[in-house]
Amino acid sequence: MSADIKYLTTAQIREDFLEFFQSKGCKRYPSSSLIPDDPSLLLANAGMNQFKEYYQGLKTMHEVGACSCQKCLRTNDIDNIGDSRHLSFFEMLGNFAFGGFSKEQAIAAAIEFCTAPEHLGLPMDRLYFTVFTDDDESIELWQKYGADGTHINRLGEEDNFWAAGPTGPCGPCSEIYFDQGEEFGCGSPDCAPGCDCDRYLEFWNLVFTQYDRQEDGSMPDLPHKNIDTGMGLERIAAIMQGQHSNYEGDVLRSLLAVGEKLSGKTYGGTAGGADRSLRIIADHSRAVTFMIGDGILPSNEGRGYILRRLLRRAVYHGRLLGIDGAFLTKYAAEVRSIMGDVYPALVDNAALIDGIIAAEEERFNATLDKGEALLDAELKKLEEGKDLPGEVAFTLHDTYGFPIDLTREICEVRGHKIAMDAFDAAMADQRERARAAANRDAWGKFNNVWTALSDELVATEFCGYDADQVQGATVLAIVLEGESVAQAQAGQTVEVVLDRTPFYAEMGGQVGDTGFLGGNGAGVRVTDTKHREGDLYAHVGEVQEGALYVGQTVDAVIDHGRRELIRRNHTATHLLDAALKLVLGEHVSQAGSMVSAERLRFDFTHFEALTKEELERIEGLVNAEVFAAEPIVTKVMGIEEAKASGAVALFGEKYGDVVRVVSTGDSSEPFSRELCGGTHARNTAEIGMFKIVSEGSVGANARRIEAVTSAGAIAYVDERLALLDTVAAGLKCRPADLALRVEQVQREARDVQKKLQAALAGGSSNKLADAVAGAMDMDGYKFVAARLDGVSGKELRNAWDTVRDKLGMACACVLASVGEDGKVALLAAGTDPAVEAGFAAGDVIRQIAPLVGGRGGGRPTMAQAGGRDAAAVDDALNKAKELLGA
Repeated sequence: MSADIKYLTTAQIREDFLEFFQSKGCKRYPSSSLIPDDPSLLLANAGMNQFKEYYQGLKTMHEVGACSCQKCLRTNDIDNIGDSRHLSFFEMLGNFAFGGFSKEQAIAAAIEFCTAPEHLGLPMDRLYFTVFTDDDESIELWQKYGADGTHINRLGEEDNFWAAGPTGPCGPCSEIYFDQGEEFGCGSPDCAPGCDCDRYLEFWNLVFTQYDRQEDGSMPDLPHKNIDTGMGLERIAAIMQGQHSNYEGDVLRSLLAVGEKLSGKTYGGTAGGADRSLRIIADHSRAVTFMIGDGILPSNEGRGYILRRLLRRAVYHGRLLGIDGAFLTKYAAEVRSIMGDVYPALVDNAALIDGIIAAEEERFNATLDKGEALLDAELKKLEEGKDLPGEVAFTLHDTYGFPIDLTREICEVRGHKIAMDAFDAAMADQRERARAAANRDAWGKFNNVWTALSDELVATEFCGYDADQVQGATVLAIVLEGESVAQAQAGQTVEVVLDRTPFYAEMGGQVGDTGFLGGNGAGVRVTDTKHREGDLYAHVGEVQEGALYVGQTVDAVIDHGRRELIRRNHTATHLLDAALKLVLGEHVSQAGSMVSAERLRFDFTHFEALTKEELERIEGLVNAEVFAAEPIVTKVMGIEEAKASGAVALFGEKYGDVVRVVSTGDSSEPFSRELCGGTHARNTAEIGMFKIVSEGSVGANARRIEAVTSAGAIAYVDERLALLDTVAAGLKCRPADLALRVEQVQREARDVQKKLQAALAGGSSNKLADAVAGAMDMDGYKFVAARLDGVSGKELRNAWDTVRDKLGMACACVLASVGEDGKVALLAAGTDPAVEAGFAAGDVIRQIAPLVGGRGGGRPTMAQAGGRDAAAVDDALNKAKELLGA
């Protein structure tokens, strides 16, 4: 480490940066979630994401500016991760202003923070700066605050100009670089900031969004000029710690140490071999831990796909390092240890994070095993020196999640290469499809009717917690076919905005209310209520009489009976959530819900099917609370107070500063206490009864329970009793005797089945005996081919046992059967001596199965297949004989 640079930890730099800009009048904002509010973004990838509406002028900031340390995730450079600079997850320090902070102030603050001894204290002679080609103002300002003019370089639009798109907000950038020394340079006399070598390391980018580019290319000034700066925390930490790689700063170095301990490898600071794998696992494990902590779950699309891809890539590199068994939860524990104090969601969701990682890791290890088996089979087909078809490599990648690097390595060991042109073409097609499906507009499309209305109108006042109707509500807006209109006529379907309403708008899984708006000659039957931008409630319905116009007053009345059923089901989801945590563990977290008048649906994180006993315990706990007749208590409080009280927050949900806390009972430790803005029963007794009707999987690591309460539960029980009566009548017994009667019928059926199988086996036995008697002499073993119709696949294996008992250790067979259902079963099997002599059951099955319209495979000693073309069974047996030379 250079003697002229003081050592600072990542934590020290993070806190010093935020305190510094707070002292300049900026408001400190916590990092937003990796799940952005912006629908045009898949993941939070920059500090400015959470301030987008301020840039657009949709919101106004009263402070001079803002500062934050934003957790970010980018995967566009995933193939480069493992070199010294690229990361998937990183922290971005930033300060932002929207007219309250000038360009000069931003540059002066950057110089002060970089060079002041009480902050970074970097020597000015090692700092370099780039500016946009014609941005003379920035050059003058950098020099005014101490920069050497020879250390300032002009770069073009590609490097130093930011734009939201072809038109709209844009402006020049100015970057700060640190000179790592000549030994890191390329040796070129023209080497300077912007060169591809490692000498000049860019660590802070200041964007001055000051223009509004027009269609004709002109760029008038924006009404207010924005400042958007971003400093990579990992990069500046490496600089301050005398390191030359992001991976050697204190945070990532501690994760590298986990890999060293698990693998027995020693990290040497290179970008290849074991070092690259150690770096990739360190980076990806941190990204995965943060993603799950923010509410992202593995899936095959969107954010979940990115999570799964990073996790699987980490597992694969663990294999390359020779790490045995599951290991990623050890990395997650280290991430919590070093970053949990700054990002408490990592600690709060520890059980869930570890559970998801362990389940995904186990699943992918099984997938890798399957992929290796498929690759092995494909390589056996290839002639010496031939390339593996690119389509096969793509199938391994796309279907099995099998990394191309692993495919290439296995191929090279076996003396083959991959036909990469075909693989690259398939990958390009996949990327094109993904691009076509993605929204490429980073600023989104905000000019819809609801955005405009949210600028004009105040938020709808919701009065429905305690009232079923509101008299004299004012019509503030009417939306007809996506347009704001002054009035609507009978027969038209509209969305109506009122100044206040008892109608609950669909949110948090609870369906929207229905009812009626009427008065002053107009009547609207409301069939749904939607939550729109700016907290506007849209009453969706048809004008049934008269004319409705803006400014009119109406009475708003909800469907009381329907609301009561919804209240009960919503409260039941809270009790269910609490019961699930008690029975299954604290890793359980709500992953979605639907609360209607008829039923409730509750999705939650868990890793295996629930047992009958677990479901009974869960149902019993909920009903115990129902029968206890606990009052439902709702309190409004600050978010921090709510969390301190133990209130459960919805996983991945964003909350305001003031929240509603719903508890069962008013004790200090209620059965359930959650943050929730929905409507609820007044007492648990109103639920009447809680009955689970189904439990099942809704994807990897997620389960779903559907249940009914009150009137729905009575209807469900009545339906089941009626079904019981119908079945009892069909079996000619009383409902009380149904279990005994079913057992009797099952016993009779088993007896009939045994007799049938005995008859079939008798016929097959004669055929098998004839085939064994005519066994063919092969080169080193005896071979039997036989058709034994009417027996199952399991019975074909029994037949193979008979063949082996009769013929001794050196024998093999191919057996076929057409079952009673017309389906074909094939089996090939051989003893170890037969396999050593050249028999390969798996190869035989793979080649004859297509003849009967099927597919299959297995080991050299035994393989099976199924098919549907019974007419081709003899052809399949003849093909087997031909393959074996019989």
